Amino acid sequence: MKKSSILITLGAASVAVLAIGYATAGRTPDASLPVNEQMLQILDDGGCAFCHTANPHLPAYASLPVAKSMIMSHVEAGYKSFDIEPVTTALSEGKAVGEVDLAKIEKCIMDGSMPLMSYYMAHWGAKPTSGKKTVVLEWVRQHRAEYYPNELAAEEFRNEPVRPIPDSVSVDPAKVLLGEALYHDTRLSGDGTISCATCHGVGTAGVDNLQYSKGIGGQFGGINAPTSFNACFNFVQFWDGRAATLADQAAGPPLNPIEMGSKSFDEIVGKLSADEAFAKEFLAVYPEGMNQSTITDAIAEYEKTLITPNSPFDRYLKGDAQALAAEEVEGYALFKQYNCATCHAGVNMGGLSYEMMGKREDYFKDREINSKSGLTDADNGRWAQTGLERDRYRFKTPTLRNVSLTWPYYHDGSVPTLDKAVEMMSQYQVGRTMSADEVAKVTSFLNTLTGEYRGEKLTNSNVR
Repeated sequence: MKKSSILITLGAASVAVLAIGYATAGRTPDASLPVNEQMLQILDDGGCAFCHTANPHLPAYASLPVAKSMIMSHVEAGYKSFDIEPVTTALSEGKAVGEVDLAKIEKCIMDGSMPLMSYYMAHWGAKPTSGKKTVVLEWVRQHRAEYYPNELAAEEFRNEPVRPIPDSVSVDPAKVLLGEALYHDTRLSGDGTISCATCHGVGTAGVDNLQYSKGIGGQFGGINAPTSFNACFNFVQFWDGRAATLADQAAGPPLNPIEMGSKSFDEIVGKLSADEAFAKEFLAVYPEGMNQSTITDAIAEYEKTLITPNSPFDRYLKGDAQALAAEEVEGYALFKQYNCATCHAGVNMGGLSYEMMGKREDYFKDREINSKSGLTDADNGRWAQTGLERDRYRFKTPTLRNVSLTWPYYHDGSVPTLDKAVEMMSQYQVGRTMSADEVAKVTSFLNTLTGEYRGEKLTNSNVR
C-alpha cells in the first residue's frame, strides 16, 4: 500500500476512534439507572479522576515531552483543589457525599469551569452536555434533600449550600451547668491563671481578638484561637483537625505547656477534688467520678450550647425578605459567585473540610516577603497530623458565623480587618480581584451572620 494511502487510512481511523469516544463520553446517562450510577458515569466520562485523585491513571500521551509539563501542572492543581475519591466512594457505597463536595460539584457545573478547555480540547466528550448538567444538578438537589434537609429554610432556599443554625441542640442540662463552671475555672491551668474562657471568651464572641493567645507565664502560642461558638457544627476541631470531638479538643489546652500548663489531669482532679462542694456536684452528675473523660465531656456538653441562631441572614433564609438590605442580598450573591460558598457551606458556613491556603497564589511566599514573617510549624496545617505532602498548608475552614466579631483573621491572625480578609481570599483562593464595591457588599453580607446567644444579639466587649 502506498504511504499516502496508509496515512489516509490512519487518519480516518483516528477520526473514527475520536468520534466513537465522543459519542460514548457525550452520552446522557440512562434515566432508568439509579441516580448514583448516573453520577458515577458522568464523572467517569468527564475524566475527573485524571486530575482530582492522588494516583490518577493518565492517558498515554501524558508522558510525551510537549504534553507532560502542562498535564502534570493541571493534575497537581486539580488534586490540591478537590479530591474526587471520597465522592466516588460514597456514591458506590450509597452513602452521603459531603456538603462541601456537593457545593463544589454544583458550582463548577453551573459556571462551566470544569473541565479546563485544554483538557476537553483533547477529550471532546469531557465537556458536560446540557443533559448531563441537568442530571448533576438534580442529583445535588436530591442528595441535599435526603442527607442535609434544610427544613428551617423557606422553600425557595431549600437547595442553598448553606443552612440556618437551629434554635437549639440536644444537651444534658446537668452536664451543661457543670461544664460551664469548668469552662471558666482557672484551676484547669498549672498556676491557676488561665481558663478556657481566657482565650475563648463568651463575652468576646468565643475568641480573644489577639493574633496569638497569651498562655501560662505570659507565653504566646503560634496560631490564632478559633471561636468556640458554633464549634459543635465543625466536623473536627483545631485548625489541623487533630481533635475528632469537642471533648478531645477540651483535653488539649490544659496539658499544653504554653497554653494552660497543667502536668496531667490527675493534677487537675486533685485541685478540683479539694473543693468539697464542687466534688459533690460533680459526683451527682458523673457517679463514676472525676477524670479526664468526665471533665472534658462536661465541657463539651456546655460548648454545644454556644450556638448563635437567628442572625439576620438566618431569618432571610427562613423567608423574612426584609431581614437583609439590598446591598447585603447582593453581597450574598457575590459570595456564591466568587466560590466562597463552596468551602464555607453547611450550617456553620465552614468547619466541614480542609482547604489549601493559597490555591491560586502563593500566600506564604507573599506573607514572608511583605511581613518578613517566616514559616512556622503552625503553617504546616493538616500535614502535621498526616505527613502527606498534599496536606501541607491545608487547614480546616473556619466558620464565618459571627465573623465580624472574631478579628484578626486567618490561622496566623495576620489580617486585622474583615474587608481586607475578603479581598485577600478572592486573590489567593479564587485567583480573581474583587472591586472595592464588591468587597464592600460581601463584607456587608458577612456582617449579617452575627446571631443571638441566649436570646440576645451576640456582641464583643472588646472595642476596636
